[in-house]
Amino acid sequence: MGTKPALSAAVLEGLNKENYLDWSVQLKTYLMAQDLWEIVESTSEPPAPENEAAFKAWSKTNAMALHVIQMSCEPDTFSNIRETSLARDAWDTLAEKYKPKLRDPSESDKNGNIDDGVEIYMDLYKALQIGDWDAANEFLERHPRALSAKITVMDKAALHVAAEAGHVHIVEELVKKMSVENLEIKDFEGFTALACTTYNGNYRIAECMLGKNENLISIPNDLGNIPVVLALFNGHLKLARYLYLLTPLEILLPENGTMGATVVCEAIYNKALDIALDLVNRCPRLVVAQDRYGDSPFYALSMMPDYFLGGDRLVFWRRWIYSGIKHLYEMKLTHFLSNELLGRMKEQFSISNIEQIRSGSVGAAIVRASVEGIFEFVFEMVKADPQFVWSRDTESNGIFSVAVQYRRAKIFSLIYGLNMKNALAGMVDSSDNNLLHMAGMSAPSTSLDQIPGAALQMQRELQWFKEVESIVPPSVHGLRNKIGLTPRQLFTKYHEDMMSKGEKWMKDTASSCTVVGALIVTIMFAAVFTVPGGNDQNNGFPIFLNKKLFMVFIVSDALSLFSSSTSVLMFLGILTSRYAEEDFLVSLPRKMIIGLSTLFFSIVAMMTTFSAALLLMLHEQSWIFKPVICLASIPISLFVLMQSPLLVAMAMSTYGPSVFNRKMKPWI
Repeated sequence: MGTKPALSAAVLEGLNKENYLDWSVQLKTYLMAQDLWEIVESTSEPPAPENEAAFKAWSKTNAMALHVIQMSCEPDTFSNIRETSLARDAWDTLAEKYKPKLRDPSESDKNGNIDDGVEIYMDLYKALQIGDWDAANEFLERHPRALSAKITVMDKAALHVAAEAGHVHIVEELVKKMSVENLEIKDFEGFTALACTTYNGNYRIAECMLGKNENLISIPNDLGNIPVVLALFNGHLKLARYLYLLTPLEILLPENGTMGATVVCEAIYNKALDIALDLVNRCPRLVVAQDRYGDSPFYALSMMPDYFLGGDRLVFWRRWIYSGIKHLYEMKLTHFLSNELLGRMKEQFSISNIEQIRSGSVGAAIVRASVEGIFEFVFEMVKADPQFVWSRDTESNGIFSVAVQYRRAKIFSLIYGLNMKNALAGMVDSSDNNLLHMAGMSAPSTSLDQIPGAALQMQRELQWFKEVESIVPPSVHGLRNKIGLTPRQLFTKYHEDMMSKGEKWMKDTASSCTVVGALIVTIMFAAVFTVPGGNDQNNGFPIFLNKKLFMVFIVSDALSLFSSSTSVLMFLGILTSRYAEEDFLVSLPRKMIIGLSTLFFSIVAMMTTFSAALLLMLHEQSWIFKPVICLASIPISLFVLMQSPLLVAMAMSTYGPSVFNRKMKPWI
């Protein structure tokens, strides 16, 4: 489903086929508040263009009103006024098309029934909308046929209107008056009143209707969706669970159509995994059945990375408390049910034939799970049947090919435990791209977002390329794809921009840190010749030479001077580097790590020097120097907070454990 366009603040919901009355009231109020309504309801002609001032003012007001009306429409309704230039005409056009019209009681409906009332249905419609049962009941007493009549241009009956408005007491009264057959009346889209209830998820309304007519649970709309599917699609899980329990299993069997697979798929998409698991347990054949869109439940599960711990991108601290904090109970339950569902699906494949596996898009689903980074999905399926290791999608991409392309290190590491890794590494897709070509392509932004700085991103990309290069046979290194590029050429082409940004990031960081380091060098060098207390005029030695704190002052000053000098040299080395691709792998990060570490150490030593000098000068008056020393810790704390995440990330990326598990044991 696509993203809805931006909506005007004038209305709560864009104009569609069913909400004209609410929409028009809200929009009219907004236009009046903005002094724009007069131009909409005006019947006079626009000022003549010759009257420039008046015409300009009118044009501006008209354009503002027209824009508000346009922005308050959904795409389908906007198409009716796309060519309209007058706000008044736009308003009239929409009113003519969407304002609920009353049927002439003397006209027959689609079934040939003739209403013999003399009142219009608008009064009934308004009463049902606002929940006025007395007025609605009075109308129905005078016009009994209105109980089953279709009272809007969308062919909605009174029960549809009351159900959509959510008025339980009116629905209960209407159901008492209606026959069992009348409860099955459909609107122009084939929705019964029960189906309309799935929009607002009102459990009591659904219960009321099904209490009188259980057949409503099995009546599909014009698109073939039964109420439980609509409730799932609209995210009303409590209602969906209630409807599912009442839905006959017979209509959900694969041989009776796509409805059963559709229920499982929608349950998976909307986190109703208990429904999906129960239905798959009751009818395992649904695992490889196709829903109304051609997808199988197995494929649907492969699209949900958040359902599995291996595909859930938790930050480290949430991973740490995952197993011990009940606050994450719902997430753990989802993971548990997902694994249960996967296990049940896996059992079904052992008794499925090749045609069922092919129609269920099993191979494509495993590849899709690799794209999403769902380790458990890929591991369990391939372990259950090693033939799945050769799974491919429609573009001939295999499991490990997309794992490299989307930088799924955990899934790619499975290749280390396979004896046929050379054969897998030599596979090519429809564009003749092999595994190393995939490593040469740019990683998707989602896999790089967690890596701070373009330089570290470039380093990670080089690590991926080097790792895949060590896996594939040497003969693959020079192979060209359909556009005539070797893997290394492809890497250079796709990473030019990243390398440029990485160079700029490195130089900007080094330049800023060089200034700080040079300033510390200057201060620490001068501090040696301006020691606290001064020098003895007779021999030139410092007055506090024999005090222990003076030695702390001298040592910390020297350490700060030497470490800051080292940091400046490291940052100068970064500024003068050649910035070749290989430099981003180890050379540049190492210089940055040394530079930041020594700069941090020099700041700590500088603050120690200052504190020691202060203590010497104040003769250990603690009531003064303790607060000052506490203040001296602020710069250190700020540096740690701002720079330590980068320093740690760079150190871990360069010298920490690899993201690849090269010690993977044979697993199939």
